[in-house]
Amino acid sequence: MGMTTGMTTNELLDLEHAGWRSLCDGTGDQFYGSLMTDDAVMVLANGMVMDRATVTTALGQSPPWARYDITDVRLIEISADTAALVYTGTAQRDGQPEPFVAAMSSVYHRSADGWRLVLYQQSPRG
Repeated sequence: MGMTTGMTTNELLDLEHAGWRSLCDGTGDQFYGSLMTDDAVMVLANGMVMDRATVTTALGQSPPWARYDITDVRLIEISADTAALVYTGTAQRDGQPEPFVAAMSSVYHRSADGWRLVLYQQSPRG
């Protein structure tokens, strides 16, 4: 069963927006705890590599983002059930003088339970 690129892009972009909204409303720990596979990791701009348990703990203690934007979206189809969404993410917290801007990629695998996040990576843009 192959992917339909337009549908897949929209599905994964919807998940990315839902994730960012959860980071804005303080529910990121719950959202990513359920979205990530058991062996998923996040590779953050500061060089940290965090497993699912560490991600949920860290997000539970993180201040919320006030606003975000997703631009320059590209889909890379890896296999029939695996795809990467690559984009520029811009986010800012209240009181933060400059927004955080990074190239971001999320690799998703489609299972019987729907799309699950396997790998998230961010590289800061200057």
